[in-house]
Amino acid sequence: MMHTSDKPESITDYFASLMADMNPAATEDARPLVKLNRRSFMALLGIAGGGLVLGFSLKSPQAVAAGSQEALAFNAYLHIRPDGKVIIQAPNPEIGQGVKTAMPMIVAEELDAAWDDVEVVQSPINAAAYGMQFAGGSRSIPQNWDTLRRAGASARAMLVAAAADRWGVPASELTTADTRVHHTASNRSAHYGELADAAAKLDAPQSVTFKAVSDYKLLGKRISGVDNLKIVTGQPLFGIDQVQDKLSYAVYEKCPASGGKVVSANLDHIKTLKGVKDAFILEGNGKTGELMPGVAIVADSTWAAFKAKQALQVEWDLSSASADSWTSIREKALELAERGPATALMESGDVAAAIQDASNKSVASLYTHHFVAHAPLEPQNTLVSWKSDGSIEIWSNTQTPGRVLTSVAGLLGIGEDKVTLHQIRAGGGFGRRLINDPVCEAAAIARRVKGPVKLQWTREDDTSRDFFRVGGFHAMKGAVDSSGKLVAFEDHLISFTENGEAPVSGGALNQLGFPEGSCKNARLAQTLLPLQIQCGPWRAPGSNTIAWAQQSFLAELAAAAGRDQLAFLLETLAAMSEPKPQPDRPSMNKHRAIATVKLAAEKAGWGKTLPAGHGMGVAFYFSHAGHVAEVAEVSVDSDKRITVHKITAVADVGPIVNLSGAEAMMQGSVVDALSALMGQKITFEKGAISPLNFDQYPLLRMGQTPPVEVHFIPSDNPPTGLGEPAIPPLAPAIGNAIFAASGVRPRTMPLSEDGYTLV
Repeated sequence: MMHTSDKPESITDYFASLMADMNPAATEDARPLVKLNRRSFMALLGIAGGGLVLGFSLKSPQAVAAGSQEALAFNAYLHIRPDGKVIIQAPNPEIGQGVKTAMPMIVAEELDAAWDDVEVVQSPINAAAYGMQFAGGSRSIPQNWDTLRRAGASARAMLVAAAADRWGVPASELTTADTRVHHTASNRSAHYGELADAAAKLDAPQSVTFKAVSDYKLLGKRISGVDNLKIVTGQPLFGIDQVQDKLSYAVYEKCPASGGKVVSANLDHIKTLKGVKDAFILEGNGKTGELMPGVAIVADSTWAAFKAKQALQVEWDLSSASADSWTSIREKALELAERGPATALMESGDVAAAIQDASNKSVASLYTHHFVAHAPLEPQNTLVSWKSDGSIEIWSNTQTPGRVLTSVAGLLGIGEDKVTLHQIRAGGGFGRRLINDPVCEAAAIARRVKGPVKLQWTREDDTSRDFFRVGGFHAMKGAVDSSGKLVAFEDHLISFTENGEAPVSGGALNQLGFPEGSCKNARLAQTLLPLQIQCGPWRAPGSNTIAWAQQSFLAELAAAAGRDQLAFLLETLAAMSEPKPQPDRPSMNKHRAIATVKLAAEKAGWGKTLPAGHGMGVAFYFSHAGHVAEVAEVSVDSDKRITVHKITAVADVGPIVNLSGAEAMMQGSVVDALSALMGQKITFEKGAISPLNFDQYPLLRMGQTPPVEVHFIPSDNPPTGLGEPAIPPLAPAIGNAIFAASGVRPRTMPLSEDGYTLV
């Protein structure tokens, strides 16, 4: 049994620590580096075959004879074999966001390698070689941009130097293209594979010059995902596909209400069931994000384990378990909304006076958003093998592999050097796989079994034990003057706290400078209610619901002023005061914002004549350093049946790496956001979650998916990740379009709560 601490770790503290790990201000120079000798570095990379390998953590590369089977450890990202094959390591977890393709593309661009010559492999997990390896916060590309460019540019410089030495010409006369070095004057060229060993004998350059965006040959093009063929042919890429010889299969039952403990279970009966090898209780280690108390069943097949779990009877101690009730929470929230905020996060001018001014038109509305599950199509799973020497080997689709090493080592009381992790592709993450509770559960079970075990959650497990997108309530107030300009804005968010101090993950009120910075009378306030239900990051945390309330309410104010919502939005953006730069996060730029809104409106045909019952809605939001505007065209009939005819989405996110992947992220964000907007909600009474499966928790159907037209504004601004920024504007754009089409303003998410259905 696992050790139980006296005080359970706050999941709020867990996420605070996680976000600190993923600090966007972290730079290449701040990454932990260690010196590795050539032998240990090659053991890390597992590469052989001769050629050139570049590694920033190595100070004194040594050459080997041409044709040697030993590759030179110069760089963790890149290996050029003598046969011309360019092998590029993809360091970050692939969860469907496309980084396994995009990150190697950046290396290949600066290397001037032909993409057909590139082979991409998933890198080892090693912070010394790669820095923080994670998938979250749309940060994979921004945080690795310069590192990956440097990897390719350094190798290219060394290859050019090797060619110049071979041909006795100045390096300035040489050019590179398609994995070759060219000397036009003498009509000579050499493939990188021919030059690799000679290049490896040279010192790596101390500095390199990166290409201008205008000179890109590969970046910005549509490139098929490197795993696409394997995916469509059903090859075993995902965690759920992993198997081994002599493998046992496990399930783990936890209390339906978060925080409950096991008193007893019918273990003797479970052990008599067909296929069952063992059944036992684990006490947990008191950490919500690692191992909570439960009952493990180990069997000879997944089906046998699932069947045994259905027969499991557990007596739970609910004395410390969640008793949260959505019904009770909603009643308290309505009271707080009526009462108003006690204090403000920010305040300027006199909001109350501006609203009460008889010459102004005032508006007050309450926006509600429900809790939402992540619902990845691949439920949580992990394969773990416990070794006789006290070490452990893990195959996991985690989003935070570095945390797996720390968590498992601490849980089992072993050194991190005893933990080996293989990064496996995930069938969806959306923030859920930032938490490694299934990995810790599998590790604890494997140590008890003393062999390889595959833990598999059911869909019901995946939903009931999720870390949900937090629900909440936005009490909005505002006013426009006689000329139709915004003169007052207030957002009072009623959200939740797990530790009595900080908001739960995704439950804080963003302060972007817009729209609160667009009028002289503004107030942002937050009231926190206690909550024990587990909450966690859900694609564009916080922003995905704040945008719904604030951008919808701006359109309400435009309607009160009798103005076009587009014109009002542009005017409000133009009036925004520039936010003070913050060293740890990028700031919204109103000029970039205005450009996205204008282009989205232009491409959507804003102002065109529409049939009766049709309407357009526009919304903008700044999320994860991305400026994104979206226009929705919808129709609504008398039975509140909605047809979404088209979504036009425009983003300014800096240079585009893989156009195919970027478009897919924008389109996928629209699909995810529309699913959540229309019908998804999690509710709870006495801490028990419902619904638990897709029969009552609807995902968007293919026939309901609208055309999504995507446009990018080219720029030389630093690149932005695209996994999240297109999520927030979708809901308010749809809501604003519904109002334009019907004159009715929806204020509850999901819209099904107000009787809407999607055709």
